[in-house]
Amino acid sequence: MTGRDFLEILHVAERLKDTPRHCTTSHGRVESVAEHSWRISLMAMLLKDEFPTLDMDRVVDMCLIHDLGECFTGDIPTFRKTDANRRTEDELLRDWVDSLDGKLATRMNALYDEMDAQQTPEAKLYKALDKLEAVIQHNESPISTWEAHEYELNKTYAFDTVAFSPWLTALRGEILRDTLDKIAAEGPEK
Repeated sequence: MTGRDFLEILHVAERLKDTPRHCTTSHGRVESVAEHSWRISLMAMLLKDEFPTLDMDRVVDMCLIHDLGECFTGDIPTFRKTDANRRTEDELLRDWVDSLDGKLATRMNALYDEMDAQQTPEAKLYKALDKLEAVIQHNESPISTWEAHEYELNKTYAFDTVAFSPWLTALRGEILRDTLDKIAAEGPEK
């Protein structure tokens, strides 16, 4: 890879800094896709001791690249994203990845294939962190920014995704406790 190739990849990825997500930060600012990707990467790094048999470097790699397709399509919340949206994002992402240096394209395509298949413990952990971070961020955002359906969604989202891990299931329970406390303290009836 040349220096120019490297810079071009970074220029594409930089778009995620300006790509807004559905959720806001604790101070009510709309968060970016880059911020979400950074935090799930941090979550993976922090969990190395909880998952000692997993290749956590690979999990961090998955977390870092998982939303690169949104450089081309923007973020569409999971509850609004259609199959057509997913296909478009996947096609644009794969076209871009295929245009990269051979070794890098091969490595990234292998990661995306593994992430899509959701068969390895690493892929399952990445997906769980992706979903858990969204719920954590909603709990941190002002409740005035929640849509009506998110009250129930925050109570139920990602339990199926964490079921493979007792540790993650317990974490999801703690996140649910935060959700219920937030709704009780700040909900629309308050």
